[in-house]
Amino acid sequence: MLTFHEIIIRLLFAATMGAAIGVERDLRRRPAGIRTSLFVCLATALFTIMSGELGHIWNDSGSTRIASNIVQGIGFLGAGAILKESGGLVGMTTAATIFVEAAIGMASGGGFYLVASSTTGIVLFALVGLAWCEKRFSLRARVLLFRFTTGHTESVATEVQQLLDGLKISPLHFRTSISGMTSVVEFEADVNHRQQEEIIAQLNRHGVVAEVIPSQGLHE
Repeated sequence: MLTFHEIIIRLLFAATMGAAIGVERDLRRRPAGIRTSLFVCLATALFTIMSGELGHIWNDSGSTRIASNIVQGIGFLGAGAILKESGGLVGMTTAATIFVEAAIGMASGGGFYLVASSTTGIVLFALVGLAWCEKRFSLRARVLLFRFTTGHTESVATEVQQLLDGLKISPLHFRTSISGMTSVVEFEADVNHRQQEEIIAQLNRHGVVAEVIPSQGLHE
């Protein structure tokens, strides 16, 4: 049986690990921030602790059933994060983070402090370090909406098409429209950071207003 003091230490440790991950999520303006991450780790730690304690009280050797149910419950919570926007096309990283937070909480509740803290460090490295590498080396492509407003639709449209061909980019949608003296050329494309910068550099000039708008499916 655990003492009250030991239980509180495990719960506080779990809460600290969850909050550490939640800070990164809040800084990146993602769902499941500090409070959510803290609660996930705290709850799973408490479930793990109570699973073992109740097993001792009732002489029940099947206390791991609670742990298995935690995994199922967290699966539903993660699915909710994915379905929050765009019908399941976003939130994959958030869902995976919630899942690993539950594992960290269970490790903390079981008294495996080194395992929990090491896993937290790995998660933060993946969220911060690898995200920096993706941006720095243009490893990650994403869907963006490019819009160019000008008074010379045909020339810009042709120039855009030639530029996309040169960059080997296949636009998902390509539209041109005219409103009075203003013409708009817009398209969606799956591009990396380098391609995005090159498109803007080539087309953003006097007489052409360039806009880049994140399309659906970009939030981690």
